[in-house]
Amino acid sequence: MRIVIASDKFKGSLTAAEVAEALTAGLRRAVRDVVVERVPVADGGDGTLAAALEAGYERCPVTVDGPTGEPVETAFARQGDLAVVELADASGLLRLPGAFAPLTASTIGTGQLLAAAIDAGCRDIVLGVGGSCSTDGGAGLAVGLGARILDASGRPLPPGGAALASAAALDLAPLRARLSGVRVTLACDVDNPLLGPSGAAAVYGPQKGAAPDDVAVLEKALTVWAGLVAETTARDLRAAPGAGAAGGAGFGALALLDAAMRPGVETVLSLVDFEAAVADADLVITGEGSLDEQTLHGKAPVGVAAACRRLGVPVVAVCGRTTLAPDVLKTAGFAGTWALTDLEPDPARCMEDAWTLLERTGATIGDRVLSSGRIAGAVAP
Repeated sequence: MRIVIASDKFKGSLTAAEVAEALTAGLRRAVRDVVVERVPVADGGDGTLAAALEAGYERCPVTVDGPTGEPVETAFARQGDLAVVELADASGLLRLPGAFAPLTASTIGTGQLLAAAIDAGCRDIVLGVGGSCSTDGGAGLAVGLGARILDASGRPLPPGGAALASAAALDLAPLRARLSGVRVTLACDVDNPLLGPSGAAAVYGPQKGAAPDDVAVLEKALTVWAGLVAETTARDLRAAPGAGAAGGAGFGALALLDAAMRPGVETVLSLVDFEAAVADADLVITGEGSLDEQTLHGKAPVGVAAACRRLGVPVVAVCGRTTLAPDVLKTAGFAGTWALTDLEPDPARCMEDAWTLLERTGATIGDRVLSSGRIAGAVAP
């Protein structure tokens, strides 16, 4: 029996690799001769770098400016001339040294990370966005790659989204020179525009600490920034699907890096050669911390289920909790679903004891499913 564990992280509790480790321990306790292979996955947000490294990519360390200016030790993953860059690991919420900084946090470190990959000879860049703590419209991303954003007096703007209200000139020559011959893929699952009630500031700003007055400041500043970028590049992408991703970093990538947008989980599954890894598997186990409505809109478990359906490989899901009805889970492609809250209803204890609960879940899958072969025959190719 060959089992592939292709789970995303359990956010706030365990990494994807730790989830796989716990499940493996349980499976092997129940079925000693089971062959388990681990292929951690992600949806383009935090965990994307780890998934590439787990798949054998080389880790290339880089020190960049964190979202509020402090040095951050991060890395890009490399395979030949392909580099994987994760915004969350350079400019994400987990990189804030303290409180939220909704008006001043920047994506400059992600731009510096991209620059390091390009300067190292990589010509095919995958940029995974998600988990951002800033709403700077991708301005920091551009500055990190060499662009200059100036106010009416010719002074460089300070970092952060609020400062963009004073943006008057944009020099893209250094950025364009660095990006010559480079292809950028934006791994992203959201389709929000940059501005308006569905835009970066209105929808995602409050998640990053922006009060209503801050949202208004950011919306005005991003409007100025979008106009300046349109004037400079002769194309206006403020309404493009995905422009509002990661506080507008999607806009910066699309408008200034000429990035091509691709669904995040699809991109990650391609990076880790997922279909080859599961082609002859008897069962795939996937999951994430919460299986909910968001899961159905481009999250890793549904992407894994879709790939398994094409290959005729049965797939089950594990999660911390689920708010989805059994028929919805079945329609999404899962032959079975196990939630840790069925073992420990207290959410705090469930997160704290996630490793132990996942091990128990792995043993349950082994006892009730693998030994009987019921799941293996439950999903028709």
